[in-house]
Amino acid sequence: DVQLVESGGGSVQAGGSLRLSCAVSGRTASSRCIAWFRHDLGKDREGVAGIYWSDGGATTYVDSVRGRFTISQDRAKNVVYLQMDSLKPEDTSSYYCAAKRPGIHCAGLVRSSFEYWGQGTQVTVS
Repeated sequence: DVQLVESGGGSVQAGGSLRLSCAVSGRTASSRCIAWFRHDLGKDREGVAGIYWSDGGATTYVDSVRGRFTISQDRAKNVVYLQMDSLKPEDTSSYYCAAKRPGIHCAGLVRSSFEYWGQGTQVTVS
């Protein structure tokens, strides 16, 4: 259906910024929810931000990142971005791009509702 490849991770000092990219390939014409999750060892995978891959591009965020992170889409380039500003040490994690099946809105970032996953990219904030 779709394939997802993340890039843009790295190390940054607290207060700094990073932009993650998720390259989307395959059935890119289909509207669906595409989201960013993060996962630390010993913890559940947490949904961070989601966008409805469509002309409207409705977004949703978890409270801990709202106002600091911005998710966006470039449908011409088939990329979903996660702009992360005012980074904190607790944002350190592996970040994954994920997609639901076509036609399904974000309506909550529950891991089990996402069908397709990328390999992840590491973000370290010190």
